[in-house]
Amino acid sequence: MSSVVSFRISKELKRRMDRLKHINWSEVVRKAIQEVVAREEAKLISKDLSRIRRAALKSEELSRSIEGWNSVEEIRRWRERR
Repeated sequence: MSSVVSFRISKELKRRMDRLKHINWSEVVRKAIQEVVAREEAKLISKDLSRIRRAALKSEELSRSIEGWNSVEEIRRWRERR
């Protein structure tokens, strides 16, 4: 299924496009939009991965900074309280 998208261009640009009737302008626009969407999605994924990496590093830093705390002992203590 497809959708119709419309946009405005200047009269001058439309006149120039009309002179180049051998070009499938719909296909040109579709490809340009696909390229921009793919590029922007890649940027978002890259940002997300970098945020995940930073969060993991921060988590490791925080877990190392607490001296005298043992997660195994803490879990055991909570389980024994039940």
